[in-house]
Amino acid sequence: MNFPAFARISSFLFAFGALAIAAPTPEKIIVLKAARLFDGKSKALVQNGVVIVQGNKIVDAGSNLSAPADAQVIDLGDATLSPGFMDGHTHLTADFSGNFAQRRLDELDLNVSEQAIIATTHARATVEAGFTTVRDLGSRFPASKECVDVALRNSINKGVVVGPRMLVATWGIGATGGHFDPTSGFRDMLFGREPNETDGIADGPDAIRKAVRFEVKNGADVIKAAVSGGVLSLADEVDTPQLTSAEIIALVDESHRLRKKVAVHCHGDQAAKDAIAAGVDSIEHGSFLKPDTLTMMKNKGTYLTPTLMAAEWIIQKMGNYPPALQAKAKAAYDARSEMFRNAVKLGVKISFGTDAAVFPHGQNAKEFKLMTDLGLPAIDALKTATGNAADLFGIAQKVGTLEKGKLADVIAMPGDPTSDITATERVSFVMKEGKIIRNGAPNVPPVAESGETPPEIPAD
Repeated sequence: MNFPAFARISSFLFAFGALAIAAPTPEKIIVLKAARLFDGKSKALVQNGVVIVQGNKIVDAGSNLSAPADAQVIDLGDATLSPGFMDGHTHLTADFSGNFAQRRLDELDLNVSEQAIIATTHARATVEAGFTTVRDLGSRFPASKECVDVALRNSINKGVVVGPRMLVATWGIGATGGHFDPTSGFRDMLFGREPNETDGIADGPDAIRKAVRFEVKNGADVIKAAVSGGVLSLADEVDTPQLTSAEIIALVDESHRLRKKVAVHCHGDQAAKDAIAAGVDSIEHGSFLKPDTLTMMKNKGTYLTPTLMAAEWIIQKMGNYPPALQAKAKAAYDARSEMFRNAVKLGVKISFGTDAAVFPHGQNAKEFKLMTDLGLPAIDALKTATGNAADLFGIAQKVGTLEKGKLADVIAMPGDPTSDITATERVSFVMKEGKIIRNGAPNVPPVAESGETPPEIPAD
């Protein structure tokens, strides 16, 4: 054989060998088994549930599936497999659960960097409770431009911090003196200047558009706006409209043009009518919505994110709040039960949401029982936090159901949640994108009420 031919053969063999060496090792297959499975969309559980995971994706899911010979099998026993839960209304960077006056003082004293570190514990508690995806609907600190929610989202995405997948809203958009104005209720000019569009506070359609653009510029995945008053703000009434119809139309038009969903904080009925007519994607809270307004939502396909848990917590802790807030909280609490029952009867689309931060993070699943107590069937309650939420968030192609090709966000809870919905509060297994975050007891103590010491976790 002449030398050039030999050289060509040698080069070929070397290249072939290099390719063989560089060929990736097949990712490990994990098979999850349990007595039951909820797929996130069906009307009933299936028995003998199996989810087959390879890498970060679901390979298959169903009943009595055979495990590949080389798979790692995790048998969770008398439990129900489910898609990871999703909470459409959280505030992971905040904690409003303790005494209101103390929290107002902390706003003047607490370093934003320290708050960001504290927020990592909120994220961990949330994902360990089985919530693998959340929308974080507003994160602001007086006189600060820091987007702590963006930083937390990015740190989770990079694997630096353990937490749920986050869709964030940065500051949220509101009117001067409205529910989102961080200086409202404080002495005028205490923080040196009035907030403006760069802080999410805007008046007039053009200013609203600028605020939307600024929030998208700074990393917002979803646009949040306050179109009515709120409970935990001192200087407004809970149900009054705070944005004009023209402002809401500009908000929705600009957000949708930039391909962002719009979630609006709204307790009041007239504000909701304006927002629904403008085409918002979800009404958050909705305490005072009347049947004709709920019918508008049904016809337009607008989601309701009820946040029943927030009102429940405040009513139980009324002594933590000043009299003005107590009156607003009681009015909202007294109205929301009838509103929710009517929404269920009318077939309004419902997405799970809690307003976590008003109560301690990690207790999100208590919302399920509140919904079923007000007439929502258990299987439909489970859908609100899986398939429905994924649809509202705009990520149904990736998560929300246990199906081939979806990201492997899988949780397990004891027993049958359609017989005992409180099983959702006792999640014992959490997998996010194929990585096991929890299998058994929590890895960290749950978040306590602000100002309290977290309870000890008993040993296994």
